[in-house]
Amino acid sequence: MIRALVFDFDGLILDTESTFIEAYADIHARHGLPFDREPLRKEAGFVDYTFDAWRAFGKDRDRASLEAERRARNRELDLKLPIRPGVTALLDAAAEAGLRLGVASNETHAHVEGHLSRVGLLRRFEFVACRDDVSSPKPEPDVYRLVLNRFGVKAGEAVAFEDSPIGILAAKRAGMWVVAVPNDTTRGRDFGNAHWRVGSLEEAILPELRARFGGEAS
Repeated sequence: MIRALVFDFDGLILDTESTFIEAYADIHARHGLPFDREPLRKEAGFVDYTFDAWRAFGKDRDRASLEAERRARNRELDLKLPIRPGVTALLDAAAEAGLRLGVASNETHAHVEGHLSRVGLLRRFEFVACRDDVSSPKPEPDVYRLVLNRFGVKAGEAVAFEDSPIGILAAKRAGMWVVAVPNDTTRGRDFGNAHWRVGSLEEAILPELRARFGGEAS
């Protein structure tokens, strides 16, 4: 029996992953320089990325000023983001059915709760777990296990919704059912670890989730 639904945040509820990349691209364009989006796309979902996103500017350019410019542009883009399709309807159906609702994110509480509050969704979730709360971020399962322990539900009684392969791996390692919901940034990645892949959360209606995930996750 499904007793809880646990949602990633970035790229799933709001597509902040795409705006993060677009902000870098916009600053490069503003300065007349090319920008390759693919390295950031490949690392979507990670806490840190492993390459110099400002390398086109040369080693002597002030990275702090570029980051300040990028953050300002990022905020502008994020403020225009709609809630992704199907999110609100699934939250409504789950709440009516008495399911526990949580968030498990690789971002900070300030980031996640700030955005959720702004779009009117924060109170919809009983518990928000973020990277601030655990010793190891995704792809380790810690943040998902924290939600499961808080709710007092077994891993096989919960469904995780993720947009990136590392998030899917984290939920799978926690023993949960996992639904992949790619966005424009992650659509080309490998989602083989997910139990079900959908085009958007509009497809993940509650009766279908219950029909698919009534047994033990594996």
